[in-house]
Amino acid sequence: MLRNTKKEWLIGYILVAPFVAIYGLIFVYPTIDMFLLSFQDAPLIGAGTYVGVDNYTRLPSDRRFDTAFWNTVYFVVLTVIPGTFVALGIAMGVTRLSGRIQSLVLALFFLPYILPVSVVYRIWDWTMNFQFGIAMHVLDTLGIDRVPVFQTSTWFMPAVAFVTIWWTCGFSVLLFLAGLRAIPQDIYEAASLDNTSGWRTFRHITWPLLWPITALVLTIQLILQLKIFDQVYLFSQGGRPNDNLVMVYYIFQRAFVNNQGGRAAAIAVVLFIMVIIIAALNFQLMRMSERRK
Repeated sequence: MLRNTKKEWLIGYILVAPFVAIYGLIFVYPTIDMFLLSFQDAPLIGAGTYVGVDNYTRLPSDRRFDTAFWNTVYFVVLTVIPGTFVALGIAMGVTRLSGRIQSLVLALFFLPYILPVSVVYRIWDWTMNFQFGIAMHVLDTLGIDRVPVFQTSTWFMPAVAFVTIWWTCGFSVLLFLAGLRAIPQDIYEAASLDNTSGWRTFRHITWPLLWPITALVLTIQLILQLKIFDQVYLFSQGGRPNDNLVMVYYIFQRAFVNNQGGRAAAIAVVLFIMVIIIAALNFQLMRMSERRK
């Protein structure tokens, strides 16, 4: 059959053109504009003055940027690896169930993921609020002093990390379930015939075969938690927001509160580079997983 190659290429370009146009409009152009703005002393909207790398050289001496950076790193440490292992444990537990019980338990774990952040905030504010939280009444009953979880720097990040893991692990559970169901059952049957213990089965069979899914979950969680904002912003109300700064929250303050578009853009570029590095690490992790097969 004769094929009109030029016509096929033309149809392909026509089909791809809308996506390319939208992608360029909502991602490529704003990204380029952000980079250009980061070299200017400018408001968020309006003309500015070119200052070179001055916005970047200020960052090391900016105490609030230092606080935001290390709070973000601390939050990532508190959420990414613990959240991944929590999701893996839940997924392995769910696979042991069957029928409607399995569907019900899975739905209960996935339900928080579909809740908007405002609802998540309200649920946990009702639970851990220092004045009227349910958890505080439980502490009163046990004779334990109340803890102002969201008003102290010591407890704020661990509490928000706990809420975030509860909120987001449902999606990771689904990914791990898909990976577990893709493992051939013949391998487990052969292991049981050899009287292999549960730990050895997990270590030598389940974990190596789940490594690609684990790398994917870790990367998704890293990127999501690096961009943490909503929970920190909401739970900081009435507390000490400057002590609880994270990168995106600091960008928000510089851009929309102080109207310093250039400095906010410089911080956004730093965060953007961090995300790119994470994406590169994901590529390396996936290559490592392929070599292990």
